[in-house]
Order: sequence, then C-alpha cells, then structure tokens
Amino acid sequence: MTPQQIPTHRQQLPNRLYRQLRTLVDSGLSLLFPPRCVGCEAWGWSLCPHCAQQVEPIGEAICWECGRPQGRAVAQCGVCRQDAEQASLTKPRMTRIAAHHKEPLSQAIYGLKYRGHRELAPILARYLFALLLNDSWAEPYRTVDGVIPVPLHVDRQRERGYNHAELLAKAFCAQMQLPLQSGWLIRRRATHTQVGLSAAERRTNVAQAFVAHPAVQGKRVIVLDDVYTTGATLNACAEALVMAGASAVYGLTLATPPQQNRLHRGS
Repeated sequence: MTPQQIPTHRQQLPNRLYRQLRTLVDSGLSLLFPPRCVGCEAWGWSLCPHCAQQVEPIGEAICWECGRPQGRAVAQCGVCRQDAEQASLTKPRMTRIAAHHKEPLSQAIYGLKYRGHRELAPILARYLFALLLNDSWAEPYRTVDGVIPVPLHVDRQRERGYNHAELLAKAFCAQMQLPLQSGWLIRRRATHTQVGLSAAERRTNVAQAFVAHPAVQGKRVIVLDDVYTTGATLNACAEALVMAGASAVYGLTLATPPQQNRLHRGS
C-alpha cells in the first residue's frame, strides 16, 4: 500500500462523526416519531410481524432460467425460449425471485424506494436470505465473488439521496456474509423510468446503459434488484458484466408482479 492509499485519522474522522451523528439523529427521530407498519399502520413496526407473514413466496413452480412463476416447474418458459433464439441477447445464467409483488410487500418496496424508509432494507433482505437457504439450487449464489446492486445514474441517486438496491444488497450481504461490490457496475447514462413501457421499449431504454469495472474479469457475481418485470434491466447489467469478463452472472430480485400487471412496474 502506498502512502497515498493509507487512510489517515484526519480522513477517517469526518466519516466516523457523520455515522455517529446520523445514529443519534435516527434514534431521536424514532423516539419522537415511532415507525408505523407500511402494511397496516400499526405503531412500533416498519413491517409488523402479521404483515411480514403475509408476504407470499414464489415457491418452486417457476421457470428455472428466469425464476418467474409458472403453472409448474419448467426448464425454460415461453419467454426464455424466445430469448434463446436471439443470439445477441445476454442474460444471467439464472435468476431467482423471492416473492410475489403484492401488498404488503409492494408497499414495503415502495416505502424503501420512494419514501426514504431505509430501515426496511434489512427486513426485506431477510426474504432473499431465506430464499437462498431453503433451496438446493442456491449453492452458486452462496459462493459468488461479489454482489452488485443495480446502480442508479449519478443524477438520480443525487436526487433520491441513496440507491435502494444498494441498501438492500448491503443488508443481504451482511446476512449472507458475501462481499458487496457496488463499484463493479455503473449506469453511464440516464434512462427513462421503465414503468408503462413495453418489453421491447424496456430493452431499448436500458441498452448499453451500464458499464462494468475491469475487476469483474473472471469473477462470479450476483446482480441484485428490487423488482423483476421483464428482465430487461438485469439482462443489460449481465451484458455489461460478461463483456468485461465476468465468468458467471446470477440474477436475484425481491419480487415480481402478476403477469398481467408487469408492464406497470419497473425493471
């Protein structure tokens, strides 16, 4: 390590003071304004035990490639078979989804993403943690070299103040004891919201929007997002990572909406 790389006490102090101050402020706010459950508005919980139990896991009747629910377990769903005909399309090796995008989970995701309820991140990450503990297919996920949250464009993150996917990934990594690698992928251009776009429009919207760091070469990684709709965002991330030399890319998301509602959701 060069002298320039060695963090000094003076460099560390502002960050340490900021974290301590934020902890004190958050504690004070919690006393003055106790949390209310995003599902039923019960006092004292961000997501109360009753609402947490209402979250509906996806189960095993899925497409084993994209992870979306099917009538029965299949190796490839119709959408994935169509994707396979496009030689230029790069996708994660497999994607897994924890639960259905229904209330109260949809309310919790909205609260984390748009309402600043950062305390929901570790609560929601538990559903991803449980997903990977309970299934025999999960071994590749448990041994990756890094977990990469889908990045926001710098302007969007500055506007929002944080990246909700990064908060979710950070909590997930702490629970799984996996390395968080937020710097391995960036969104190099701003994109429009995916909500309301057709599947083709979504692919165009995020095409070549991401660029990966050379550090991903030879690495096995998870790309983590909150909601899986058509898979356009995860596919665009996977393409950038594979182009940079990643040896394997796996997708992991918290929820997917019912099929008839998918184009009204993001990603």
